[in-house]
Amino acid sequence: MKKHNFSAGPCILPQEVFQEASQAILDFNNSGLSILEISHRSPDFVAVMEEARSLALELLGLQNKGYKALFLQGGASTQFLMVAYNLINKKAAYLNTGTWSSKAIKEAKFFGDVIEVASSKDKNFNYIPKSYSLPEDADYFHCTSNNTIFGTQMKSFPATSRPLVCDMSSDIFSRELDFSKFDLIYAGAQKNMGPAGTTLVIVKEEILGKVSREIPSMMNYQTHIDKDSMFNTPAVYAVYVSMLTLRWIKSKGGLKAMEKLNHQKAELLYAEIDRNPLFKGFAEKEDRSPMNATFNLVNEAHKEVFDKMWKSAGVNGLNGHRSVGGYRASMYNALPLESVQVVVDLMKELEEKV
Repeated sequence: MKKHNFSAGPCILPQEVFQEASQAILDFNNSGLSILEISHRSPDFVAVMEEARSLALELLGLQNKGYKALFLQGGASTQFLMVAYNLINKKAAYLNTGTWSSKAIKEAKFFGDVIEVASSKDKNFNYIPKSYSLPEDADYFHCTSNNTIFGTQMKSFPATSRPLVCDMSSDIFSRELDFSKFDLIYAGAQKNMGPAGTTLVIVKEEILGKVSREIPSMMNYQTHIDKDSMFNTPAVYAVYVSMLTLRWIKSKGGLKAMEKLNHQKAELLYAEIDRNPLFKGFAEKEDRSPMNATFNLVNEAHKEVFDKMWKSAGVNGLNGHRSVGGYRASMYNALPLESVQVVVDLMKELEEKV
């Protein structure tokens, strides 16, 4: 039975990538060695790292614009710490739109004052705050572009003279934006880019080196820039699979093509959520995420029947996060439109049954 994988992360990746990545486990580049056992200093892997970093900048339109791409470890959770370590002198401004921005705020407080310019906590983070002002003396402004748990996405970003930092873990490479507006972007690989184990950081070099504190080597972005992401042993396989996925995105038409398909998938599912009287959306309509659709049953009495239906149909990962309940359909780049149609058909079938 074909599986339809709506897992929020680690999540679905392209089948073409799996094919090539699985072969590399047995024999990488016809070397007679596995990608899992070669030296990270070998020419073959150095080429992988260089291509991965180059593709990341190319797809985001940031080549030759003063940015460096890094593949680090520790997930976005370590970036909550590293961003503040490298950028806070006195204070920073944060927009609080969910669990991950709340955790980023907690880490930043170790290094200076944190101004929470706005929060959607009052409605369990089901919307993106719109009206807020940014302090002109903040060292940077931090936001989270897409909120995996709550199913919201920032559709626009505030204009500011301060460095703009964004956690794009769950919608990186999914849509076209003017990425040159951002001074630092970070994203865990395990959503749209690759397997868990590596984290992409895109940083504009000119914002670094402005804090007075000493920064430990592993926490210092400049350390990793100087060593081309090879200061310590990188997550070799995770970087390799990320490189293959970035190649795949480019071959499919880049971010423009990804955004078009993601819009079709989101439009299909949200239309059924709004049409079907048995279901209701969680996030405010204007802030709905194309990546993570959160919705609930109007009557929980139907839950047992519906759960049995989608599990029997080969659907995986549709359960909502405990913070929201209900259902969450994560529709990352590699999820085909047909998988969304399967869920929509099941929702219609439930309506007919009850």
